[in-house]
Amino acid sequence: MAEMFQGGVHRASRIRRAVVIGNGFAGAENQSIGLVRALGLWGRQSLHRLTRPRGGINEWLHWLPLSLHRKFMPLPAERTGLSSDVLEADAKQIAEMARQTFDIDGPLLVVASGRDTIPVSSAIKHLAPENVFVVQIQHPRSHLNRFDLVITPRHDYYPLTPEGQGQIPWFLQRWITPREPPGSNVVLTVGALHQADFTALRNAASSWHAELAPLPRPLLVVNIGGPARNCSYGVDLGKRLAAMLQNVLWSCGCVRISFSRRTPEKLSRILMKEFGTNPKVYIWDGKGRNPHMGHLACADAFVITADSVSMLSEACSTGKPVYVIGAEHCTWKFADFQNSLQERGAVRPFTGKKDMFKSWSYTPLNDTAEAASRVKMALAERGWSI
Repeated sequence: MAEMFQGGVHRASRIRRAVVIGNGFAGAENQSIGLVRALGLWGRQSLHRLTRPRGGINEWLHWLPLSLHRKFMPLPAERTGLSSDVLEADAKQIAEMARQTFDIDGPLLVVASGRDTIPVSSAIKHLAPENVFVVQIQHPRSHLNRFDLVITPRHDYYPLTPEGQGQIPWFLQRWITPREPPGSNVVLTVGALHQADFTALRNAASSWHAELAPLPRPLLVVNIGGPARNCSYGVDLGKRLAAMLQNVLWSCGCVRISFSRRTPEKLSRILMKEFGTNPKVYIWDGKGRNPHMGHLACADAFVITADSVSMLSEACSTGKPVYVIGAEHCTWKFADFQNSLQERGAVRPFTGKKDMFKSWSYTPLNDTAEAASRVKMALAERGWSI
C-alpha cells in the first residue's frame, strides 16, 4: 500500500531500529532507553552521546549551550565518556544513515532526552524529515514543531497554572516557558519514563534472588538523592532521616540504603555513622553490582528523598508503599509534582511514626507504557508501525 503525504509518496513501513541521543546523565538516558524497551526495540538501538566537560569551573558553565561550553573548555579525548559501544552524536551522520538505509531498513526512530540533545535531534529531523520519527523527552521550551512528538511531565506546564503565574514577577513572565498549552504533538506524563517495567523487574528479582530473598522481612529500601535547585536541603535532612529511621527500625526485618552520585558526602557520612555497624542495615558503598533494580523488585516499602523525580517515578510504578522525605523543600514545578503524587495516593510523607508496612491502594504509574502507546498512534498516522 502507498499513502500520499505532503512532499511525496511513501510506502507503509515498519520501524525496526532506534537511535538514542544521550547526554551522559543516567536520569535522562534511562528515559529514552525505557521508551525504546516499551516499544519492543530493545537490542536494536544504538546509543549516540553528547558529552559536556565536568568538574571544577565547568559546574558553573552548565547554563551555556553545549557548543559554546566545549569551545571554551575543550574536552580531552580520553575523557569523552564514550566507549566502543557508544558513538558520538553527529546529526549529519545519523541523518545520512537514515536516508541511505530507508529503502532497505525502513524509517529510523530517534529518541532523545535532555537539553543538550535538542540541537542534534531537531537537526536530524530537519535533515531527514521523510526518513525519521523524532521523539524528544523533557520539554524543549520552544519550537515544539521541530519534533514529531514531545513527551514531558505535566508539571513542566506548571508556569501556565494560576499558581505558577502568581509566582512569576511580571517583568519575567515573557521569558518563562512554556508560554502556550500543549499541542497535539505533546504527550503529558505524571513523572519520568524509566526502564523498570514488568519484565525488567521480574528479571531483577531472579538475578538478585540469592542475595535478597533470604533477608528478614519486611524489607525497607531507602533511596537518597541530593539537593537540587528547586529542592534544596542540607545535612539537617540527613539527621532527621537518621532519627526517623531509628524510630521505625524495630518494625523492619532489614533496611537497605543506597546513595546516588548527587548525594553530598556530609549527608552520607551521617547515615554511615548512624547505621554502619547495625546488623539490620546494609548500606551500598557504590562498589560492585548496582542493586537498584533488585531493590525495586524485592522491597516491601520505600523511603525516597523528594528531589529525585526518576526514583519516585520508578517506585510509584511498583504499587508498593512509597514514603517521601523532604517534600517541604521543593519549590516551583517540583512542588507541583509532589502534590500530584500525593493527590493520586501514590506517596505519603515519611514521619517515622507510622506503620511502615501498612500498605494502601493506588493506581501504579504507567507513564512509559502509555507514552509508547502514543508513539505507536502517531506513527500510524504517518502509515508507519513498529
